[in-house]
Formats: sequence, structure tokens, C-alpha cells
Amino acid sequence: MTSNNDKKGGTAMTRPPAVPEVTGPGETEPDGATRADRGAADTSRERVGQVSPERDEGRQAAGEHEQGRSNGAGDAAPDAAPPSGAKHRAQTSVDTRFERVLEALRAQIRSIEFSDGLPGATEGMTARNDVLSQLDDYVLPRVRRPDVPLLIAVAGSTGAGKSTLVNSLVGEQVTTTGVRRPTTNSPVLACNPADVGWFSEASFLPTLPRVRQQGLAMPGKDGMLVLAASECMPEGVALLDTPDVDSAVAAHHEFAAKFLDAADLWVFVTTSTRYADARVWEFLQVARDRDTSLGVVLSRVPRRGHAQLLDHFGAMLEANGLGNATRFAIPETDQISQERFTSNVADDIRTYLADVAGDLAQRDLVSRRTFIGVVDSFLTRVPELTKQVETQVEVGRKLSLAVESAYSAALQRAATSIGDGSLLGGNLLARWQEIATSGELVRTMRLRNRRKAEAAEQETAARVRALEQAIRDTLEALVVSTAERAAEDVAADWDTIPGADALTERAGGAQPSEGLGQRAREAVKEWQASVQEMISADGATKRSVARVVTIDKEAIALVLIIELLGYAATRAAAENRSAPPPQRLLKGLFGSEALRSIGKRARDDLYSRISAVLDEERARFDGTLAAAKLPGETDAVQLYQATYNLEIAR
Repeated sequence: MTSNNDKKGGTAMTRPPAVPEVTGPGETEPDGATRADRGAADTSRERVGQVSPERDEGRQAAGEHEQGRSNGAGDAAPDAAPPSGAKHRAQTSVDTRFERVLEALRAQIRSIEFSDGLPGATEGMTARNDVLSQLDDYVLPRVRRPDVPLLIAVAGSTGAGKSTLVNSLVGEQVTTTGVRRPTTNSPVLACNPADVGWFSEASFLPTLPRVRQQGLAMPGKDGMLVLAASECMPEGVALLDTPDVDSAVAAHHEFAAKFLDAADLWVFVTTSTRYADARVWEFLQVARDRDTSLGVVLSRVPRRGHAQLLDHFGAMLEANGLGNATRFAIPETDQISQERFTSNVADDIRTYLADVAGDLAQRDLVSRRTFIGVVDSFLTRVPELTKQVETQVEVGRKLSLAVESAYSAALQRAATSIGDGSLLGGNLLARWQEIATSGELVRTMRLRNRRKAEAAEQETAARVRALEQAIRDTLEALVVSTAERAAEDVAADWDTIPGADALTERAGGAQPSEGLGQRAREAVKEWQASVQEMISADGATKRSVARVVTIDKEAIALVLIIELLGYAATRAAAENRSAPPPQRLLKGLFGSEALRSIGKRARDDLYSRISAVLDEERARFDGTLAAAKLPGETDAVQLYQATYNLEIAR
């Protein structure tokens, strides 16, 4: 493809000679009909590089601003070396400050993780991957190497003739055509041999494997780019035949989107029967929103209704904000040989691309327009991504709050039950009354000689052990039931959030964890022993020795525990006046002040041990949340800051 300014290259995309349009077999051209239709199409076309005066001034100002940044003190880096053999664009300095801002934005976006299945995840991961892909595949490579070849992506609908068009534009067959063509799986990029080095580098689409074309065998597999070097292509321009944007295989049109994100200019091809499809307009609207340089081709246009189809397609372009896109039409034709058009049906497209390829200023304008459009799109796309981050942050906050609320409420319920006397019923109350009303309790606590003490211990040992076990069973049941209800509350709250049921299942659901009963039993038993140690440490034993009184720590501990469990608030305390109340017995031993102190310490110790058991139980929910890798609250703030930095730097 020889251009006005390029001396190297073959015949592709040169301005074609004037050749009368060839009609289809057996067809005649009605006077005024087809020519008028063609004339109407010609007058409706606008060059992609041409923009309104207002936008052009803005683009020029942006370009001048870019040059100003590049020349800033300390910001300019040594000129990057051009791709091997390339003689297509003037060298420009790399704006290292702008590159640093983009790198910071990329790093921040890359650090964001979404929890799959929860609100905001699908949209967030799609937006995250789209922005990262375009930063890696398009923006950063062009910031680092401003002189890279211009990439023209030929994209569009299934069966639109994209591969035939590419072969026709190149001037030789570089890709095969047909409904089941390899292009669907392995896209083909045609470029001058001097530019193959750039497209082979990891800087271009770094995550994509590639292979050089061997004839037309197109080696490779799904997701592999085939590089076709052709002397027909001019230096500095490449044509890319992409997968179908409306492929039945989702991976194929996602692959197509990846290539379009890396292109400087889109030539979007659709047919007269598929141009109204939603998938077509999804891609065209992306080009509009990013202000991508764009040419639109309506192919396979029948002669009957030609004008009406073009008018309707043009009206749809206008309605979708694409009225300025350059438009082309390819009539329905069977004049194809060696998988290229033999007629002049693609001459307008070839002329248009030859103008772009042959004029460095036009080429730079097209490239700069797309580049600025993509960078500008980040100013809206990143905040949209941030909204999804905020959605997940809010989901994480609700999930975490559900855990915190459930287990905080559980501890509070346990504390209330311990102090209000509600635990003193059934077997525990019966065991207490049995030992308290018989007078054995006082005898056990205070005996004048050791022999009598031993005799009393033998007589009451069974009752004391029974009371001690009843206390242990009651408190153990309290801890277990409290933990069970907390887990049920968390599961119920989590299940109200869409997608969180999977987290509930991962955490073990509403059922208590294995070993809860054993942990509760050990916690209560250790607390009972701790109460006895407090009694010894308090000095009550020493004071009793001074009075020649023997103190049974186990018995006193039982009395203290009954007092802590709120005996004074029970109905039994009011009705049974034959036994001395625990508080009166304890005051006689400790005194009021010491009793309050030891009572508080014993109560706080019990709460602490119950809290520890509950913490072990909630750990499975906390661990599940941590493993979900929900974004943190600072992630959204940092994304907004990175967007602001980009807006300042651009």
C-alpha cells in the first residue's frame, strides 16, 4: 500500500483509479436510481478525522497541552526508540509525569478485589477488567511509545464480510473467509514487515499469545493473534481482522472488544439485515462515548431499497449520537475472487484509509482523537467503577455489622440472664434449697474443729457436688444456646443480602460449630475454679483463721455464685425465709466492700470467658468475610483521588 508520503510498501489502500461500478450478473443500473443513491451516500459521508470546529479547537488545545507537559522541566524522558524499521511518525518525548499518574491509577484499580456473587461484583469486575485492559493494551503503550504504528480494527457482525474487506484493502489474501473461518478463533493482523517487530513485542497486547502466519494455515488456537506480514501494507499502519462482536460464543465477542480497545481507528462493518441488532449498537455506543475515530460500513446492501436502507441506517446513527461517523456502503455482490472483491465496491473505504495512512498529520489526528477520547472516558468510567466498589463496601459493612450485632446482643443476653435470677430454676434451684435449708451450708462454711469439719464434709459432699454440677450445667446451657442464637441471627441477616447465602453456607450456616459444648463446659469449669482462687486471694481465709474458723472455699464459692446469679431477685428468695440468704452469709465473711469487689471481679471474669467462647464461634463468620476479599472503605476514596490526579495531569 503506497501512500503519498511513504516510499516503502505495496499497492494496498492506494487511491484507486476511476473504474465504472460493475453491476451484478444480469443486472442493469436504472437511470438515476443507483447513481442517485450513491450520490446521496457520498454527500452524507464525513471523514473520521474531521470534527466540528468547537471540538477541533478543544482537541488542538489538548494536543498543545500534551506538548507542554512533555517539555516540562524534569518530566521529559529520552526519546523512545521507534519500532524496528518504522518511518511513520515524528518522534515525541515521553511524558513521564503523565505516565506516572496512569501507572498509579492502574495500580490502584488492580488492587481492587470484588467478592463474586454479591451485589456490585459482576458490574465491578467487568468495569475493572475493561479499564485495566485498555490501560495495558492501548493507553500505556502509546504513552511510552508515541511513534507506534496506527492500528485499524475491522470489526462487526457475523457474515458481514470483514475478512473479504481486509483482503481487499491489503491487496492480497491474508485471511480466510466464510461462516466457519479461523478469524472467529484467531484474529489476523496485517502489517508491513518493518512493523512486525512492534506487534510481536509484549508491549502490544501483553497478555495475548501470538504467532507469525505461515501461508494461510493460520496456526494457533482460540485467543491467539496471527501476525501476517505483507509488503502491500505501508509502514506505520496495520489492519486487524477481529472476531465477530455478536458471536454466539461469549468469549469471541469479548475477544473482539479487547482488540477494539487497543485500536486507534475502528472500521465497523454490519449488514443490511443485522444493523439494527442490539449488540451492534452496544459497540457503536462505546465508540461514541469514548470519541473513538470511527468509520461505519453497511455491507450486503441489496439494490432494491438501497436508498431506504441507507436513510434508515443513517437515521439510527444520528439518533445514537454518531451522525459524524464516516459512512460507507457495500452492495450485495458475488464478484469475489481469491477472497477479495473484484469490483470497485470497496474503493471509497480504500481511499479513506489511504488518506489516513498517507498523511502523517491526519494519522496523528486520528490517533490523538482516539487517545484523548479514551483517557477522557476514564474520568467517567473509573467513577462508575468506584460506585460498584462502594456497593461492595456497603455490602461488606452490612455483613460485618450483622456478625457484630448478633454476637454483641448474644453477650448482652447472657449477662442479663446471669444477673436477673432467671437461671435459678429447675434442678439448680432445687439443689440450692436442699443444701441451704438443711443448715448444712453454714456448717460446711464454719466449723470449730477439723474432725467435725471432715465429718460434715462426708455428710454433705454429695449435695455440694450436685449443686456445683447443676451450676455448671446451667451456665454451659446458657453459653451454648446464646452462641446458637447468634449464629442463627447472622445467617438470617446474611440471607437477606442477594448472593450472601453462599457465604452463609461457606461459614457453616446457622448450626453451631463442632466442639461448642466442650468449649462451653471447659470455660464454666475454669471459671468456677477461678472463683475459688479469688476467695483465697481475698484474705477471707486468713481472717477466719484468726477467729479459729475453718473456711471451705468450695462451699463459699458456691454461695457467691448463687448470689451472682441473682438469687435475691428470684421468687424463691422472697418465699423461703428459713434459710439465710447468700448475701448475708457472704457479708459476714468478707464485709460489704470486699464482697462488692470480689463479686464484680467474678462476674467480669465470667463475662470474659463467655465472650471468648462467642468470639471463637463468630470467627468462622469473620473468616468467611475476610476470605471473600471485599474492597475496603479506603479503596473508593483512593480511586476518586486517582481519578482527580488523572484529570489534573491530562
